[in-house]
Amino acid sequence: MTTCSPYFDPAAETMSQDEIRDLQNRKLKELVAYIYEKNAIMRGLLDEAGVVPGDFRGIEDVPKLPIITKETFRTTYPLGLCCRPKEELREMHMSSGSTGTPVVMAYTQNDLRQWADCMARCYRMAGGYPSDVVQITPSFGLFNGGFGMYHGARLADLFVIPTGSGNTERQVKLARDFKTKIITAVVSYSIRIAEVMNRLGIELPDLKIGIFGAESLTRPMTKRISSELNIEAFNIYGMTETGGVGTLGCDCGDHSGIHVWEDQYYLEVVDPVTKEPLPDGELGELLVTSLTREAIPVLRYKTGDLTRIVSREKCACGRTHIKIDNIAGRTDDMLIIKGVNFFPAQVEQALLEIPGVHPHYQIVIEETGGVKDIRVNVEAEEGVTGYTVAKHLKERLGFSPKGDVFKPGTLPRQEGKAVRVVFKKND
Repeated sequence: MTTCSPYFDPAAETMSQDEIRDLQNRKLKELVAYIYEKNAIMRGLLDEAGVVPGDFRGIEDVPKLPIITKETFRTTYPLGLCCRPKEELREMHMSSGSTGTPVVMAYTQNDLRQWADCMARCYRMAGGYPSDVVQITPSFGLFNGGFGMYHGARLADLFVIPTGSGNTERQVKLARDFKTKIITAVVSYSIRIAEVMNRLGIELPDLKIGIFGAESLTRPMTKRISSELNIEAFNIYGMTETGGVGTLGCDCGDHSGIHVWEDQYYLEVVDPVTKEPLPDGELGELLVTSLTREAIPVLRYKTGDLTRIVSREKCACGRTHIKIDNIAGRTDDMLIIKGVNFFPAQVEQALLEIPGVHPHYQIVIEETGGVKDIRVNVEAEEGVTGYTVAKHLKERLGFSPKGDVFKPGTLPRQEGKAVRVVFKKND
């Protein structure tokens, strides 16, 4: 039984909301002055918005700041937004760039420490203590997942097994041989691990904690992962533009929302169209301002993620930082089929409510003569029919897709992020 604190940084994680607001006001003023001085592109955006650093008052003036988007990163590729000279940079990561010019995030030594600190807090919040064995399955490369998990694990004094992605049989055997307690993974890969465990007949009694990110983690999927692996599953949050996995936060053992580190980031939930602020509890798009990053800090970064503020009160876990809901979808992921708007995460949630349906599915958008239709292919146990699936989706989402039911293990698998939506154009 560990006697370590349940907090990695007790002073930071339990500071009062008044202390957090005072800190954010100070950091915001410093940030605006910093980027105005250090980066010509950001200076131009601030001038265009009419923001004068000496007059900037903090939280109350945040709506006056320009909004940074993915396109801002892409048009200034590779380091146009950087506020530090290149000789001070120590690392870089970037998005896949599958839809255009990649987004690059650069790091000073202090940025790497900040990333590690945020990630170490997440490990401790999930129940990771010094010398616990953590197996890191996200890839080590330009994608930030593997390295972020690694930086944080080192700072948290964990015993690291840096497997990276792929070779799932070896992943399972290493977890057995080294008595892995914590596994980190892309959400969909956790189910692949469970499948291989079952096929090999290997049990992992020491595995207790799973930390999953990079894809939407719905509550039904969380429940399925927890059941399949016999673990407690945690939802971690962060992105390339904020500095990587874990920089924004993670959910705690109360599982009532994702704690976001407010001493490091300032959040807004706004109307996706008007960008007007929304009241707590209302679904909107998340904007993020980084308060402490040196190389490439962001102002009101337009994440595209849809969420709501769940609580600003002290949590049952003792932490005082704001809680947001699991990401409901992305503004650019919304599909419109036959006049019905929906997100892939809603399809997943509905599918996993059907007894016998497995977590592997594929949404195929077929376009014929300019008319779009949807097909949902799922894996399920014998007895689940296409009619059953279509009927449930009709009740939950308002449309009846075509689709087929496949035997478990027959739909395509990926070692990284799952490809859930496929577009097919028919002649």
